[in-house]
Amino acid sequence: MINSHAQPHQAYDEFSLVLDPDVYEPLPDGWLIGITDVVSSTAAIRSGRYEDVNYAGASVIAALGNAWGSFDFPFVFRGDGAAFALPPQGIMAATSALRQVASFASTDLDLNLRIGLLTVREIRAGGRDVRIARYAASENATYAMFTGGGLKWAEQQIRNGRYLVKPGRYATKPDLTGLSCDWTPFPSQRGEILSLLVEPSDHISPEVFAALAKRVLAVFDAAPRQSHPLPAGVPLSGDRGKQVDAKGWSEVAASSDFRKFDDGLRLTLDCTPEQIDRVEAILVPARARGEINFGLHRQSHALMTCLVPSDRPDLHLHFLDGMGGGYARAAEMMEAGALGDVQHHAR
Repeated sequence: MINSHAQPHQAYDEFSLVLDPDVYEPLPDGWLIGITDVVSSTAAIRSGRYEDVNYAGASVIAALGNAWGSFDFPFVFRGDGAAFALPPQGIMAATSALRQVASFASTDLDLNLRIGLLTVREIRAGGRDVRIARYAASENATYAMFTGGGLKWAEQQIRNGRYLVKPGRYATKPDLTGLSCDWTPFPSQRGEILSLLVEPSDHISPEVFAALAKRVLAVFDAAPRQSHPLPAGVPLSGDRGKQVDAKGWSEVAASSDFRKFDDGLRLTLDCTPEQIDRVEAILVPARARGEINFGLHRQSHALMTCLVPSDRPDLHLHFLDGMGGGYARAAEMMEAGALGDVQHHAR
């Protein structure tokens, strides 16, 4: 069972290892699961507000960690939102931080942030599970990976109006210390910045999905630097124009979350059109067989939002998404694919 901080003792530094369902450990029944997303995020992104959408998504993690007093809890950045897990005693900190962030998103960013909170017990009663593993992207950044279908199920419930946390009007702004988005977008070096989501269907075995995911990763891993979307060189830092030394930039790139497992593959990559074609040749037949659903979005640049917790300046977390809509647009394509499947079977 998970230790008191709900972080499994072992962290895996090879991403393919977290595709193995056996490395995941179940969260206790009483733990809280929170999920947020920007309502109508694709419309906001189409109007050029991708930085605001990403900032709203990452602000949940920053506010929660600062309110909780530690960033030692499982969370995942999803582009236009986030998901996290906290022990039962975190309910007051979580509820307060979520309401503050929703109010901040509305008043300062003019975005509607949907927020939901429920227990692992409620997710298990719905027939799903929440299990986690740890992936060490670098010495200074370890990210939680989620499996069991519980986050996906919870998100669907929240979108249907269950488990919602009423935002309220908060005069107190969330504590977003350590959060910044002052990097200019990073252009593709190889042709396309790809945002890719691949989720297993309910009836496919974890082992079959892991094998499929490894085939997809093998295409991207064959490229230089595993198709990492951040350049190998040393770029300028955002509008401030400050130069980062080579060692510092190497740490930033190594600590980014360009590969994640969040009830499925979640990838932001710099790749060639040929690589994308090869991956689609794997995914399209798998979707036709009813094994998976997937969505992808191609764009010219990647976007990075950074979090350096004040209590852990060594803990560099760098959240990546595609500048042209990224995960939100990939999710839109995936939902359209799922709807198409339903209509096809209804005929």
